[in-house]
Amino acid sequence: MPKTALILIDIQNDYFEGGLWTLPEMDRAAANAARLLSAARQAGKLVIHIRHEMASEAAPFFRPGSAGAQIHASVAPGNDERVITKARPNSFHNTPLLDVLRETGVEAVTLCGAMSQMCVDATARAAADFGFAVTVVGDACAARAASFGGVEVDASAVHAAFMAPLAMSYGKVVTTAEHLAA
Repeated sequence: MPKTALILIDIQNDYFEGGLWTLPEMDRAAANAARLLSAARQAGKLVIHIRHEMASEAAPFFRPGSAGAQIHASVAPGNDERVITKARPNSFHNTPLLDVLRETGVEAVTLCGAMSQMCVDATARAAADFGFAVTVVGDACAARAASFGGVEVDASAVHAAFMAPLAMSYGKVVTTAEHLAA
């Protein structure tokens, strides 16, 4: 069985109620991510927390040094768990993530977090391009509604629209229950 790392992406305070960029279903996604985190810790798997921090105090969310940019308490990093800060949607871009995974012999990654249509998608595609086997735990991810060309798309449709191509070409998309039962 390949060595697997759990990567929790941007489960940060600004995405929760009272934050600057709330996501529907973030509480559910974080609760499922917490279940994945507990199982990974019990199995002794490598756990990496990714946190996004914008470059400007004027950013709409994840402002530098703000409480909103901190990792949510539901998935607080353990003392031996790596936290990697990024400034772009792709968790590999200008971060040590690839080096950490390669140095530890990881061959497969399990991803969860937010936003489905941005950082989860960008990280999953990059991980596949780097040769990792990718699993996205869909119900441990959250999306935000979007609009384009006058078309309004609710968060659940955005989420589904991004999980479908990931499942088709980049890896597996499973539920928390399916992942934990495997």
